[in-house]
Formats: sequence, structure tokens, C-alpha cells
Amino acid sequence: MFVDSHCHLDFPELHAGLDAIFESMRSNQVTHALTISTTLHSFVRVHAVAMSHENVFASAGVHPDEQSDDHEASLEELLRLAQLPKVVAIGETGLDYYRLKEPLEWQRERFRTHLRAARECGKPLVIHTREAANDTLRIMQEEGAEKVGGVMHCFTESLSVAHRAMEMNFHISFSGIVTFKNAAEIKEVARAVPLERMLIETDSPYLAPMPYRGKTNQPGYVKHVAEEIARLKGITPEEVGRATTRNFFALFSDAVELPSAAPAAGC
Repeated sequence: MFVDSHCHLDFPELHAGLDAIFESMRSNQVTHALTISTTLHSFVRVHAVAMSHENVFASAGVHPDEQSDDHEASLEELLRLAQLPKVVAIGETGLDYYRLKEPLEWQRERFRTHLRAARECGKPLVIHTREAANDTLRIMQEEGAEKVGGVMHCFTESLSVAHRAMEMNFHISFSGIVTFKNAAEIKEVARAVPLERMLIETDSPYLAPMPYRGKTNQPGYVKHVAEEIARLKGITPEEVGRATTRNFFALFSDAVELPSAAPAAGC
């Protein structure tokens, strides 16, 4: 019923207990997950998790504020990784001005490289933006991001930013933050974003939703995100689950839905 569109199953907090993670997914009706690449070095582990589990897919990319790799990801390297089985997206990429200070031209160039790779391979983008919305949207527009579309993951920006992203063929993904009592603006954005342009995620092991806030997050908890969005929109969690699952497989068209997880006719 639910798909976690953004998690980090290679991170040690989750990787050490994957059997329990997948059991939790089953018990919470979370049928699929997209595990996200953040460095070139860790991509091998990210991809291995996807290859070992039929209901998990992977992305290829380097997080905007990661500086742990020994070289920058080139266009050619990203294109090579994008062709591997079960790699369905480029990212996560984007801009993050929260922790790092100018000059950050290297970060903007990294973002442009990912955008160009996505356009060339035809795979959607997973975009991270933090305290950098104007530059993120400007570079997306300059590099033709609308040609492939994608998702603004763990969305924490204004409704105006959401509208500008949706105009460029992007979905808006909500994380456990939408369940927080002090997240009034994000709740209003969730009310306003059309269901057909929405995804849900955990960004686990971070940002556990209520009632698990402060604990290690996991993909099984994405149902709590769906429940809060359902409450905000006055619909059922099942409606949110069906819509966001449908959106996930339409956007990430290289991801194959398991027949046993597909909804029955008429649902």
C-alpha cells in the first residue's frame, strides 16, 4: 500500500538490521523502497541492497554537502552508474547552504553535473535543497530539469517554492517532519499540494515521525506520514497510499512494481 520514496538502507543504523527492517515494512504494508546514494564510495553498498531485495531500488549520486569522496563525480561516471540494474534515479543532488558557507561554486557545479547526467540518461532527479531554494530552482531551470522531472525530497520550503518546482515537472515529497507539532507551514503545504503530485518518504534513519520522533527512523514508519497527510486532507491513509504509490511508479518508470503488491482492480 505504501512506498518509501527516500531512505538510506546502507547507513549503519539500518544496514546492520535489514532483516528486521524488512519485517517491519511487511507488517506496516510498505511494499517498496528507494534507497538513496550519497557518495561514490558508498554507492556499491547502496546498489548491493537493491540487488539483494526485489522490492528495493537505488539511485546514483553524491549529496550536495558530501566531501568524503576522493574525486568529484563526473558526467561519465554518473551515466555509467545510471545504467546498472535497478538504478532508477539520479541523486540525491541539489544545494545545501545550511552547514557550508561560500564559496560554494563547487557545489553548484556538482549539481549541474547531476542535472546533465539525468537529462542524458533520461532518469528522474532526487533533489535536496536546504536554505538554497532560489539557487536550486534557478539552476534547475537553466539546466532543463523539467525535461526529466523528479522529486523535491523531504520538502521543507514554502508553497511558492513547491509551485515553482511542480511547474518544472517535479513531485513534492513529505517526510516525518509533516507530523511534527511545530511544522505548521509544512502542514499547510501538504494540504495544498495535489495528491497526484505528491510522494511520501522517511529519509531514514533520520526524521522519525510522531510517535517515534527522536528515535531511529525506518521505512516501515512511512505509514505515519501518510496518516498525517490523510488527516490534513480529510481523506483516508489508503487513498494517500494508493496515490503516492501510483505516483512513484509513474515517476520512476524503471522501477518494477511487484505483482503481489499491486492494488486489486477498482482500488
